[in-house]
Amino acid sequence: LLRTRSFSTGRGPLAGVRVLDMTRVLAGPCCTQILGDLGAEVLKIERPGSGDDTRAFAPPYLPMASGEPSGISAYFAAQNRN
Repeated sequence: LLRTRSFSTGRGPLAGVRVLDMTRVLAGPCCTQILGDLGAEVLKIERPGSGDDTRAFAPPYLPMASGEPSGISAYFAAQNRN
């Protein structure tokens, strides 16, 4: 089973371009984040079973509305926001 997410702003110089993101850790997600910011549709595919290694780069975790840790690595969320 592959985890996939697709994000696109629909605007910008790369609108209409589809990018397949099979990267992990820092450089790749940073690059595809920029491409998404420029309007490209980014499809992220992660390793079956465990996903991107940065999902485990915590603490810190993003907080839930209640203030409790969500279990989502803040690093992963920041580097894979598109």
